[in-house]
Amino acid sequence: MKFNPFILLIFLSTLSFSQLAKKQIKALKIDKPPVINGVLDEPFWQNTDIAKDFVMFQPGDGDAERNNKKTTVRVAYDDEAIYFGATLYDDTPDKVPMEFGNRDEFGNTDFFLISINPNNDGQNDTEFAVQSTGAQGDAKVSNGNEDFTWNAVWFSKVKFNKNSWVVEIKIPYSALRFSTNVETWGINFHRRIHYINEQYVWNYIDKSKGEITQYSGLLTGLKNIEAPTRLSFSPYASAAITNYDGNTEFDKSIGLDLKYGINESFTLDVTLIPDFGQTGFDDLELNLGPFEQRFDEQRDFFTEGTELFDKGRLFYSRRIGNRAVGYNAVDDQLGTDEEIINNPEKVNMLNAIKLSGRTKKGLGIGIFNAITEKTSATVKNSMTNKTRKVVTEPLANYNVLVFDQQFNKNSSVTLINTNVTRSGSFRDANVTGLLYDITNKSNKYNIKGNFKMSNVKENGEITDGFSGFVEVSKIFGNVQYGAGHYRNNDTYEVNDLGFQRRNNISTYFGEISYQIFKPTKHFNDYRISFESSIDYLNNPNVYTGNEFEFDAFFITKSRLAFGGGIETNIGKQFDYFEPRVAGRYFKQNGILELGAWVSTDYRKNFAYDLRGTYGSRYGTSEDFVAINFEPRFRFSNKFQIIYNFEYSKLKNANGWVARQNNGDIIFGNRDVKTVTNALSGKYSFSVKSSLSLAFRHYWSPVTYDNNFYELNTEGTLDSSTYIGNHDINYNIWNLDLSYAWEFAPGSQLVALYRNSIFNSDDLSYLNFNRNLENLFEEPIVNNFSLKFIYFLDYNKIKTWL
Repeated sequence: MKFNPFILLIFLSTLSFSQLAKKQIKALKIDKPPVINGVLDEPFWQNTDIAKDFVMFQPGDGDAERNNKKTTVRVAYDDEAIYFGATLYDDTPDKVPMEFGNRDEFGNTDFFLISINPNNDGQNDTEFAVQSTGAQGDAKVSNGNEDFTWNAVWFSKVKFNKNSWVVEIKIPYSALRFSTNVETWGINFHRRIHYINEQYVWNYIDKSKGEITQYSGLLTGLKNIEAPTRLSFSPYASAAITNYDGNTEFDKSIGLDLKYGINESFTLDVTLIPDFGQTGFDDLELNLGPFEQRFDEQRDFFTEGTELFDKGRLFYSRRIGNRAVGYNAVDDQLGTDEEIINNPEKVNMLNAIKLSGRTKKGLGIGIFNAITEKTSATVKNSMTNKTRKVVTEPLANYNVLVFDQQFNKNSSVTLINTNVTRSGSFRDANVTGLLYDITNKSNKYNIKGNFKMSNVKENGEITDGFSGFVEVSKIFGNVQYGAGHYRNNDTYEVNDLGFQRRNNISTYFGEISYQIFKPTKHFNDYRISFESSIDYLNNPNVYTGNEFEFDAFFITKSRLAFGGGIETNIGKQFDYFEPRVAGRYFKQNGILELGAWVSTDYRKNFAYDLRGTYGSRYGTSEDFVAINFEPRFRFSNKFQIIYNFEYSKLKNANGWVARQNNGDIIFGNRDVKTVTNALSGKYSFSVKSSLSLAFRHYWSPVTYDNNFYELNTEGTLDSSTYIGNHDINYNIWNLDLSYAWEFAPGSQLVALYRNSIFNSDDLSYLNFNRNLENLFEEPIVNNFSLKFIYFLDYNKIKTWL
């Protein structure tokens, strides 16, 4: 009898659910809003319900709050906003840490956090945090993951008293999505007391099962709310001047971001003439492998409020405005005496929209659409001096459509489709995925998986592919475990709008772990885990390798964290990707890798992270060593610097070098060294204004010996007469110095100075100092930019008119 995961899915969803009774607090309807000043002196505050009797969230498990550190919270509301007044008692207010930081930066401070869920669905909370310094933080929570890239406009004030500090908060309804006929919201309150390393919550959270969003208390009494129009504008203006190799360019731009609440549940985000000139630099590295590197998205429009679009990992927003699809094909279209004089690296995005939200019955709907402009390379005939254009990317449309149905406060089924349509005869692509993540009502067992199909149309041909995944897990208690299977075929392709490194793989995997949820005599927390996998090609169904990994981490009472791991393969491993030719493989012995790390207490002025790794390949002279050291020093509550040093050395490793015209695959024996120096620092003038530095120099020399090899059909290497110089000396230098000032809620002025240098040659024999001298012989890109963003709320505009 074949295993049917859907029968198990139905069974799991019927199991019983039990949980402690939820605490409740009733909000008070008021006629006149309070002044947000951290003083709860309006008379109505004395007539509200009080949320009290907090319990420990970590490191303990439900312990009562300290008598000298109690917390009380009061709630009121009107037709514009909901208001919170929290009194955080502390008999030693002078010990409350006060490290300044910007929005969403939680350093050495205490904080009070509200986790609110207007639909009370147990899965989609919105968090609003106020630190002891007054700095704000806000996040969307989905599937247990906090997304602090999301920002809203709300108001708060902190005031310290003799034996307490008070937080007063106003959250406009424009910052929330809710149905006006839902009178009971989910809510929880968190308080971190950082200097004694404790965090408390109002409604108890069982850390051993389920997600924290399922343990909200209840906020009642919300009746007859007449929510205002949710419409805001963020116009911007920017200017930049760039100097490179004696040439100076000036650029300016104006644009607009718009946010509109179509109804009580759905919001439309629009960006017109977007400007991404001040996004941070990528941590580029030398890539000797067969797979593409993945970089994080840093453009705000693509990081904020994208939890629906991230389902199934089919949406990689860096594809939009990235390198043109025909960038590398221009050489093949050159005629006699022609040369490329300009081939743009990036494609400009013209506009983009996001429509997303969730109904009170748990149906999430997301629509994303972006348009990029036509991009062309310029080709010149050296004999006639005539130029012509070669289209590398036509006008293109990128679209994502998501339907996500949540139920039981812990489960969901999702349908997602991504589509890229390019005008003319250029490549088009479409991917559809059906996803499921089902947990039984008692939060003990889970089954999740997906089935995806890709469709690519190129050169008049249509190619289909598929991918599938299933995993069954026990997800409660000290001992947790799971097993699953992942498979895709050799025509599965999602890289037009998604990201995948490889296809034609079949993997079986399993894991088991042991973790504590209550402190022991010596440890606040520890976790020990074991994972393993066995890998095959999908077609033909041939074995490729295995992996076994053991990991452990521990956190002591004094906040010292440490851990380590062991990773190994057993027997021969068959790499079908390093040769870069379908059907060919490279056979090697397995590896043994050992690692250890330690992280000291960040509450202290000086702290550090240290990590070391050593690996070797069985039966060979290939080995690997790496060390990472990151000290940090807090000079004052306003000034901190972090230095990061990374060093690694891979010796006597065999890897792909070239493929000759006759089809021979050439490998070489190489030593690869990598040295990274990075420095980041920040001086905060206030929680709204700071000066920041980010510097990184990455250096990676690669040296081959004089022997090259030919990969034979048995997957081993034979001596070759091949001769070539493939040494590499690779350098990346980036420096950003920026000043940011939030001069009004949602409004910002940012000044940025940036310089960067890139160099890649074959001088791998240079030492560090001589390499720097060589690097600075290259021209430097110097850029200065200024960007002004102003937030306008439609409801405020109405009062001005």
